[in-house]
Amino acid sequence: MRTYKFRLYPSAEQQGLLIEQLNLCRELYNAMLQQRIYAYRSGKKVNYNSQQDELPEVRKGFPEYGNIHSLVIQDVAHRVDKAYDNFFRRIGERKRGRNLKAGFPRFKSRYSSITYIQSGFKITDNGQVWFSKIGEIRMFMHRSIVGQIKTLSIKRDSVGDWFITIVVEAPKKERPLQEMKVKQQVELINPIGTDLGLKSIITTSEGLQIEPPKYLRKSEKKLKRAQKQLSRKKKGSGKRIKAKKKVAKIHRKIERQRDDFSHKISRGLVVDHDLIAFEDLNINGMIRNHHIAKSIADAGWNKIVRYTMYKAESAGASVVLVDPRHTSQKCSGCGNIKLNLKLSDRIYHCNACGLTIDRDLNAAINVLNDGLIKVGRGTPEYTPVEIGALPEKATPVVETGSPLR
Repeated sequence: MRTYKFRLYPSAEQQGLLIEQLNLCRELYNAMLQQRIYAYRSGKKVNYNSQQDELPEVRKGFPEYGNIHSLVIQDVAHRVDKAYDNFFRRIGERKRGRNLKAGFPRFKSRYSSITYIQSGFKITDNGQVWFSKIGEIRMFMHRSIVGQIKTLSIKRDSVGDWFITIVVEAPKKERPLQEMKVKQQVELINPIGTDLGLKSIITTSEGLQIEPPKYLRKSEKKLKRAQKQLSRKKKGSGKRIKAKKKVAKIHRKIERQRDDFSHKISRGLVVDHDLIAFEDLNINGMIRNHHIAKSIADAGWNKIVRYTMYKAESAGASVVLVDPRHTSQKCSGCGNIKLNLKLSDRIYHCNACGLTIDRDLNAAINVLNDGLIKVGRGTPEYTPVEIGALPEKATPVVETGSPLR
């Protein structure tokens, strides 16, 4: 499954129709959710099928819903059902001892997207997109779509711009031979282990270290100034709407910078390696540490892993997630575990074999070894890199290509 995202440019009339549909979908979502909550408390049975069967009556009783495609309304029922599935999942995990809040799904005050499932739309030959009940909307399709379209969503972001997201089922691509490392016409296995951190956002088992770009920290002064101006504006005024949009634009720019950086990192990993090993980190649990929560959120570890996984699937490579326990404390030379290692100790010195190595590099080698064992390739022969032989750090951002290339 691949996703394409393009910018939409609806006219003023079309924007009015889209906003009206979003508001109607929000009202329907909240009504269906209220029905589910009442049924749960009264012991009645209400599920996705029963609510979907009521939709024709809803369209008859409320003529305004006749201006929305039937599949869009069905998707609203599907979202309510998904929210309730998560509600029951939280209840089950709470019963098993996990400290989770198991409250009912929340009512929506803002509904930002509508979804068409396989029909109700058409991409024209001139690169525009036609929607039932809306008409043809200008779209900036900067690349061609490959595969069978499964779903199509229209979304309005916090700034007020419109985007279209197309999910397709694409054929799986084999890895191009010229992008492989080849030795005597035989594919050379070139695995790599990676350690995600804050001092170096990524450290590879080959010794490469990349400093974190810290996009949020760099934009913090501008963001604080914009938020301060927003707090001074009167609620409901036009100036407050403009100030709110200014804050949203700064957040959107930070997100786009982080996305671009993660794409470059992940592409460099996938092109040069056929196996990439990451730690299976519990990022949500780590963010509870308020001393490093902002730095973890700014690093964007989860995006790097997710982008690498989908790129690897298309390129014929593999991504494996390993247990993160003791990856920093275990010696990559002899396997001895040093439990008294502090976070401030940046150099790992093994008391058993005398190995002295950078802490993050030691963890990356351990991640690689655990990844190879997990996929059944066994533990490779390697020579630990001493701290004096470490290469200099790479620059955090490059203008073209990937920071890893």
